[in-house]
Amino acid sequence: MKAGKFGTLVAAIMTLAWTGGEAVAAQCGSTSAGYETWKQSFAEEAKARGVGPTAISALMGAHYNQPTINADRGMKSFHLSLDQFLAKRGGSIIAARGRKLKQSNAGLFAEIEQRYGVPPGPLIAIWGMETGFGSVMGNQNMISAVSTLAYDCRRPELFNDQLYAALKLIDRGEFSAGTRSSMHGEVGQTQFMPKTVLEFGVGNLDSSSGALMSTANYLKAHGWQRGAGYQPGEPNFAAIQAWNAASVYQQAIALIGAKIDSGN
Repeated sequence: MKAGKFGTLVAAIMTLAWTGGEAVAAQCGSTSAGYETWKQSFAEEAKARGVGPTAISALMGAHYNQPTINADRGMKSFHLSLDQFLAKRGGSIIAARGRKLKQSNAGLFAEIEQRYGVPPGPLIAIWGMETGFGSVMGNQNMISAVSTLAYDCRRPELFNDQLYAALKLIDRGEFSAGTRSSMHGEVGQTQFMPKTVLEFGVGNLDSSSGALMSTANYLKAHGWQRGAGYQPGEPNFAAIQAWNAASVYQQAIALIGAKIDSGN
């Protein structure tokens, strides 16, 4: 290639790569092949947006998380019927244990309901459904899981926001490069995504009190009305719908919550 043409090519590439002084968005991918290049580009974008060195270092130490991709491609339980979903997820066990936890933690749940207007049932149902009451909170590297999904072409816009939130939390010292999560980057006993932690987190999400307070705060912020019903068609069901988009999950939480609150 002649020198003049090479110079023209470089200029064209630079024009495409920079617009108004800002780098173009890092390119998504569907395999691990482009992840490291994407990570470098995203880090430059993050620096330009004010992300600090601690978070950038955590991002650069992240790896492509194949288990996250496998889990993201394999979410089949949300296509089950309600009865099948409850059987698969142990709905009757969650309800039975939930009634005991409601009694043994009566003071905490009274405080939560006084502050946020949310009764114990749906909170305990979410707690049990998400992590078995804190027993299984995930063992993935959070920053690797979230960055893998931000890189993946399936839903990059959604997870770009989650990754920026995770980086902000690392800069604040609330997360670290070694923070553990579930497959999609969910943390704590009720499985908050990083952006949700930023917006609604109250206290330590790895503790039952912090997780339950945060969940009640989330539901209240999404329209929970004190004293109103939360079954399908009732005013507070919309807040449960905001928590999770899967219809079968929403119905399960409402049903299990009612069994806990009624004592039946």
